[in-house]
Amino acid sequence: MKRVLVVGDEVSPALERGLPGKGFGKVDLLLSCGDLPYDYLEYLVDAFDAPLLYVHGNHDRPTEAEGRVILAPQGGTSIDGRICTAAGLLVAGLGGSPRYGERRGHQYTEGEMRLRTWKLGAALRWHEFVRGRRLDLLVTHAPPRGIHDSPDPVHRGFAAFLPLLRRHKPRYHVHGHSQPRPGRPARTRYGETEVIHVRGHLLLEVPNG
Repeated sequence: MKRVLVVGDEVSPALERGLPGKGFGKVDLLLSCGDLPYDYLEYLVDAFDAPLLYVHGNHDRPTEAEGRVILAPQGGTSIDGRICTAAGLLVAGLGGSPRYGERRGHQYTEGEMRLRTWKLGAALRWHEFVRGRRLDLLVTHAPPRGIHDSPDPVHRGFAAFLPLLRRHKPRYHVHGHSQPRPGRPARTRYGETEVIHVRGHLLLEVPNG
């Protein structure tokens, strides 16, 4: 069993009260769905002594902390459009949100995201046919269209994610970005994939194999 701490969108005060040795336990891997301060992510890497894989959210910008400009969290690895093996798990990521208004930061049209998912899918097919590995975790900032998203242009999901889920069947798809909606589930089964909306933090226990 791998213990994966997934964070996104909001700094979670509970993490400061539940560090290793204080009731939280060992964490094998950190995943960020974006829109979090880079120095906060660096703090989590130091606190949990675990590798960090991340994608960018639409609000991610260079930040200044302790007299230095931070362009990305030190000690972390970007998996935006990439596949990575960490803690024995195969993980891929796609950052950014749907484009709205004037383009700023990590925003994409549906067509642009479709091209990005096609490129990622080509790499995943190599892992499936050559290495015999199925994707364990897909990490995105935005949700899939129609799952945990909202009808407004800012928080609408990407339809391009749905064929990726159907074709490559990751065990889990974790995302952030969308606003919590009372009465709506945060975990939804889509085919063979469990789609999970994370806001703040979530400890995910991934069975081996």
